[in-house]
Amino acid sequence: MFLLRKIPHKPQNSKSILTVAARFCTTQIPTVNSFPDEPTAAYYDLLVNAAGESRDFANLQYLLNKRVKDHCFNTSNTFKFITNTGASLSVLPDLSRTLARLDKGFTRKSAYDSLISRLCKLELVEQALRVVDLMARENFGLNACTFHPILNVLTKKGKMEEAWRVVELMRKSGAPPDLTSYNYLLMAYCFSGDLDPAAGVLCTMEEEGMKADTRTYDALVLGACKVGQAEGAMVLLRRMVDDGVPVLLSTHVYVIDSLLSRGFYAEAVKFVRGFSGKDTWLDKESFGSLAKRLIKLERLGEAKEVLDEMRERGLVIGDKLKDYYESKITNKK
Repeated sequence: MFLLRKIPHKPQNSKSILTVAARFCTTQIPTVNSFPDEPTAAYYDLLVNAAGESRDFANLQYLLNKRVKDHCFNTSNTFKFITNTGASLSVLPDLSRTLARLDKGFTRKSAYDSLISRLCKLELVEQALRVVDLMARENFGLNACTFHPILNVLTKKGKMEEAWRVVELMRKSGAPPDLTSYNYLLMAYCFSGDLDPAAGVLCTMEEEGMKADTRTYDALVLGACKVGQAEGAMVLLRRMVDDGVPVLLSTHVYVIDSLLSRGFYAEAVKFVRGFSGKDTWLDKESFGSLAKRLIKLERLGEAKEVLDEMRERGLVIGDKLKDYYESKITNKK
């Protein structure tokens, strides 16, 4: 197999809190003494979004600078006031100018990166690329990480030509693709079972001196399973273990699903058992995932075997799984 050879809680009063924060932010710039002794990133996100909603850019600049000094770094909620509406998006030019005035270095770069991430979550790739262009022109710390949200959204939507154009843009912008960038491409190809271009990505990674990581193997195992090569997928998994690469639960689930879809129930049990014993959490989740799928397929004998083994190993069986099994047994009577 060619691929094998190429591997070298939400508070009830949240609305009232937001209202108070918005009123506060529009009347004054907070002073140091007005902040809690130990502010959190969530606290800053609340204030930043209130300032953004009210178009209070002076306060927004202050908050974005101060949060980094307080080690409350930007999150996926930092620019949540931006939505996919014309009225909301009209704020982008003023917001971009505000970010340009932030403290140099990490503070400014991380704010731009967070903005790009928000735009990509809204699937506004064109607007995200405009921010990239500004960062490149003004030398605002553009690097491969800046492009990750863009590649993520494009590859998930199967827009591979556009994704490769972004890769080329990365090179031209002095921010060459890294392992994570290539992993996005690899996962997209493997998800669709298109292994020829997947092999091409592996060749490029090898030429650029990159080594496969957890996500690389996860994609390759998925690809093998997509084309019915569960045996090859298990070879890859064994290689992961031998190389000391951490295994994701999803990687195990790909193989479990592949075997079960082909009616290889005993082999699926043997697979999970054979790769157990190194990580208690992974064992619990893998055995539990297998049991749940066997119950759904009404393979209750095999499911009982798996549940019994979980008890013998001291692995916790969740209440939902127990109830699911008992309901199926009851319905069978």
